Amino acid sequence: MNENPKSNPTGNAVKEPDDWVTGDEAMTGAQASYLKTLCEEAGEEFDPDLTKAEASEKIDALQVKSDR
Repeated sequence: MNENPKSNPTGNAVKEPDDWVTGDEAMTGAQASYLKTLCEEAGEEFDPDLTKAEASEKIDALQVKSDR
């Protein structure tokens, strides 16, 4: 049975970055800004060439590392 996504809007809200349709596009400005801040706090180098998916994964890792 196919469920209408509109009847359960949060059911498909969380996807793995590797499954994103636009995951291979350049990261967004918001991602870049937040990632740069996290990299500075963690003492890691900021890579401006990450994709949306890569940036999301890096943000998640740095949030765990910094207890954010």
